[in-house]
Amino acid sequence: MIAGQQLISIRDLATARSGDKGNHANIGVVANNAASYEILRSRLTAVRVQSHFAGLGVSRVERFELPLIGAFNFLLYDALGGGASRSLRIDTQGKLLATSLLDLQLRLESDA
Repeated sequence: MIAGQQLISIRDLATARSGDKGNHANIGVVANNAASYEILRSRLTAVRVQSHFAGLGVSRVERFELPLIGAFNFLLYDALGGGASRSLRIDTQGKLLATSLLDLQLRLESDA
C-alpha cells in the first residue's frame, strides 16, 4: 500500500462475464451499486484494461459505458490468438478473461 492510498479488487465492486467475438473478446462489468459504478468509471479505463491484458497481444480496447444499468462493456481486439477455431490457447473463447479482470486491483485514495 502507498501512503494515503488503498487497493481494491474489481471483484469487490462488480461482477463480470466475458466471451468471444471471433478473434476479439468482450467483457461486461456490472457494478454492485452506484458508488461502485463511479469508482469503476473513473479508474477502470480502456488503457488500464489493455495494460492488464498486455501479455495476450491485445491491440486495442474500447470501453462502452452503460450508466442506466451501472455497467461497462470492454471490447478487446485481437485478444484470442486467432479465435476459437484457430487459437491454440486453452481459453479460446475468452471465458476466463472476466475472472482475470475481477482480480485487477485499483488504487483508491483515502482521506487519511
